[in-house]
Amino acid sequence: MRAKFVLTEVGIGLRRNLTMTFAVMITVAISLSLLGVGLLANSQVRVMKDYWYDKIEVSIFLCGSLSETQSCANGVITQEQKIGIQRDLQALPVVQEVFYESKSEAFNRFQERFKGSAIAQNVTADQLPESFRVKLKDPTKFAVIESAFSGRPGVDIVQDQRAILDKFFKLLNVLRNGALVIGAASVLTAALLISNTLRIAAFNRRRETGVMKLVGASSFSIQLPFLLEGIFAALSGWLVSTGVLAAFKAVVDSRVAPLLTFTQFFTWRDVWVASAWLLITGLVVSSAASLITLRKYLKV
Repeated sequence: MRAKFVLTEVGIGLRRNLTMTFAVMITVAISLSLLGVGLLANSQVRVMKDYWYDKIEVSIFLCGSLSETQSCANGVITQEQKIGIQRDLQALPVVQEVFYESKSEAFNRFQERFKGSAIAQNVTADQLPESFRVKLKDPTKFAVIESAFSGRPGVDIVQDQRAILDKFFKLLNVLRNGALVIGAASVLTAALLISNTLRIAAFNRRRETGVMKLVGASSFSIQLPFLLEGIFAALSGWLVSTGVLAAFKAVVDSRVAPLLTFTQFFTWRDVWVASAWLLITGLVVSSAASLITLRKYLKV
């Protein structure tokens, strides 16, 4: 009987403030969706780091006809120097694999990368240097390669691809943090709207709560219907936000992933984990906002 009474009170409260309740649901849904996008952005950065850092290589460009560094003062690298560099690379314990790339191979790769652009038509194979591409067992050990080969006769430049990726990931981190901040601010806005809605509901039903108090109802029994109204709004918003994240993932899989085949994207597991965090966030925020509001404005 008590449960039926509480549910009846919740229904009455939702009907009396139907417009405000709908506004709260929509606000919670938008807020949680924005926060969910921030969480998925965080997952995307993690997935891309795992994918790209596993493919990081150190490029050792060899002296060619256009090289101007001090180590290339004697001209184009000799065959003996090339063999010595490759032997020393393979002897290092931090090195996993060594790949030699000739001028023609470098030219073919360059043409594939810049296919259709003006720059591809103005570059010849002789202008591109030979190189060794080195895959490390630990990408953070670049300093070992740099100290051993930078400035060595026959070596033009030692380049760490991780330095290029780090700049890219710093930009992604800024965008991710911005999405999380916007999502958190939106959740705070939703909490304030829940608080105002319950404040209005408590004022409109002050006579009913006064009668309940006179007949001996406990504070918890009087406050519970209001608390459940806030939780109902949070759950409704969470369901909508989960649908938004699922739709976003479907669009990524069907439209974005086929175009950007050079990387990987967050998985469905990341979507469900983000949804779980949104559920927890919605329940905690709505409950906290409801309890604080009821304690302040519903005197029982």
